[in-house]
This record gives sequence, structure tokens and C-alpha cells, in this order.
Amino acid sequence: MPEQARTPLNRPQRTLSPHSHPQAGTGKAAAAGTDAKEHVSDVLVRVSDAELDGRLGRPEAARGVVVFAHGSGSSRHSPRNRQVAKALYRAGFAVLLVDLFTAAEEQEDQRTGRMRFDIDLLARRVDDSVGWVVEHTDTQGLPVGLYGASTGAAGALAAAAQRPETVRAVVSRGGRPDLASSWLTTVAAPTLLVVGALDHPVLELNRQAADALGGLARVEVVPGATHLFEEPGCLDHVATHTTAWFQQHL
Repeated sequence: MPEQARTPLNRPQRTLSPHSHPQAGTGKAAAAGTDAKEHVSDVLVRVSDAELDGRLGRPEAARGVVVFAHGSGSSRHSPRNRQVAKALYRAGFAVLLVDLFTAAEEQEDQRTGRMRFDIDLLARRVDDSVGWVVEHTDTQGLPVGLYGASTGAAGALAAAAQRPETVRAVVSRGGRPDLASSWLTTVAAPTLLVVGALDHPVLELNRQAADALGGLARVEVVPGATHLFEEPGCLDHVATHTTAWFQQHL
């Protein structure tokens, strides 16, 4: 189980920036967890206090867009997030995998582990990334969902609470929703909490969070899975449950 946060998250004042400014990247197309090439590109996500590297995949006639919020020590290159993103892309969803930290912040986090537990920062970055897809030419007008892993799930839930009319659904994989405890009662988006059956402490935290969430919430337990869902076939279950949830609620 990931390290506990040192202090509880207090409900902040409205500090999340309402929008960020879109700017497509100029790099060559690169896989964002998909097999397609012509519809996938590197992008630069400008947020209120930084410029973040991301990868955007948009299939033809996209039915929605899912923003990925990575967790502890992870990034847009996470093979687990990319596998789920591939499943969503094949199901007709646009996907944005974005680094929530700058290169300097990532280096600091690797040394101290502090950044990944800064839920207010994570929430701000996810919120700004939502603003980016809302305004970006390729995703403008699409219903928005959030997918968060580990501590990134807390940032996703806090951001969802800030955008009840924009964020239509949330999925958490092995998440730490307890780190966003003060936001949970105001999350209106239907939320799926996917947890490994063998990830006992986190499973209990997710069950408690499901009871606290303000909207529809469900805990999906994956048999035989530990925290990272590294066991054979377990991540396939995550991708299946995630795709079905967004198909239902986006």
C-alpha cells in the first residue's frame, strides 16, 4: 500500500483555474496506448502554472474523451495506463495521457516522494487538463471522463467535484480516494472504484470512499489482483470494467 499522506486534505477555496489554453504539439505522432498512428499525436498541455507533455489519441467519430491522471511515480508512459487507453480508443473514446508533473517536479518527486501526495496540485493539474480538452479542436464538445490511478485518483475526484457539469464519469484503478476525503461528498459523477482483491488495505479504503461519494458509486473487485494488477489477465479485467463504465455513463 502506498505511503500514507502526512496530513489530511482540507477543503480548499476555489483555487483551481477554470480553463487552460490548448496548444497542439508539433512532435511526430506517437502511440498514446493505441495502435493507430494518424489519429495520435504528442501535445503540449498548457496549465495555469506549467506546460505538461501529453499524448492525445482521437478515433474517428469519438464518443467521448477520457483524461488519464497517473499515480505514484508514474507518467504518460505507464504501460498499465496505456493498456487501458488502448481498450478505450478501440471502443471509440479519445484519450489524453498527460504528465501531471514537469521534468523538474518529477525529479523532485523521485527524490522525496512528496509531489505525488500533493493532492491540491494534482487536482489543479487534472482540472486544467479537463479545461484543455474542453477547448481543444479535436476534443471540443465531447463528453469528458476521468481515469485516475493510485494518488492520481484522488486528484481526479477532487477535479470532478470542481466540474460537476463537465465531468460525466470517473474510474479509479487501485486508487487512494481517501486522500480526497473532503471532496467526496460533492462528487456528482458516477464513479467506479476498481481494486484488487488482494490489495486489502486499499480495498477497505475504497469501500469507505464509495459510501462517502455523493453520486452513484460502485466498487469492482478484481479476483487475484494485487495493487498494481500485475497478475496475468487482471489488467484486462480493469480495461473491460473501465470501458463498460464509460460506455454507460459518457
